[in-house]
Amino acid sequence: MKRLAVISGKGGTGKTMVTAALAEIIEKDLALADCDVEASNLELLHPGELISKEDFYGLDISVIDQDVCIHCGECLENCRFDAVEEKDGIYSIRALHCEGCGVCEYVCPADAVSMKPRLSGEIYCSGTGRGPLAHARLTPGSGNSGLLVNEVKKRAARWSNMCDLLLIDGPPGIGCPLISTVSGVDAVLVVTEPSNSGLSDLTRVVEVCRGFRLRIFVAVNRYDLEESVFHRIEDFCSSEDLSLVGKIPFDPAVLDAVRRNIPVTKTDCPAADAVRELWLNLSKELEL
Repeated sequence: MKRLAVISGKGGTGKTMVTAALAEIIEKDLALADCDVEASNLELLHPGELISKEDFYGLDISVIDQDVCIHCGECLENCRFDAVEEKDGIYSIRALHCEGCGVCEYVCPADAVSMKPRLSGEIYCSGTGRGPLAHARLTPGSGNSGLLVNEVKKRAARWSNMCDLLLIDGPPGIGCPLISTVSGVDAVLVVTEPSNSGLSDLTRVVEVCRGFRLRIFVAVNRYDLEESVFHRIEDFCSSEDLSLVGKIPFDPAVLDAVRRNIPVTKTDCPAADAVRELWLNLSKELEL
């Protein structure tokens, strides 16, 4: 099974739209994974029946046993993250501030502090019309999203023997979630837009992906909104020996499809035709 991650250097480029549209037209046995765990919405365009749900525990959190605490204040004095608060001589942990470092447990002379698993989200597996989908929800304010991404990929890997292609909707940016997403995949499709920030973030995400020795392909969404910047993206791809496999025009039909919770390739419009051409180019490159 080949693994293809659709990613972007910044948010708002249309990455999930492209992923959902590709999933609709690829004539292969697919497994799907939504690794944008902080804003998971591939399921909105490819809804399915929930198969399983499980809790995800990320970083540990400090807990103070009030029956054992001697109110010395060592935890408050040594916490660098302002996670310990004191009120009327009682010490407690601010959950959103706690980084799970364990310093308070280490310095407590009464052994009143312990580290407990912190519920940080949920992991789901669903059956869709285009194949099984692994996805997740990270609890707002929780960290360790890279670990949650890895857990989503593990669930998706269970279907590897049944599928020809694992299609991943990745997170935007170049942080830990992106690194966890692209680790172990065969290729990435970077979706960008014709703006200065789009080009800047394209260069950054390409630099990160090259560290993983991946095949890198580029698609430009809404390319005709600012063709001067689009030509700069073409020049960048040429100079960096990157395959520009698709350019999708601005099309109001895309927004209409999203409002109807369907992939744009279920409609007849210029954007859908462009995605089909994109896949034709990409499938030849990937030999699928």
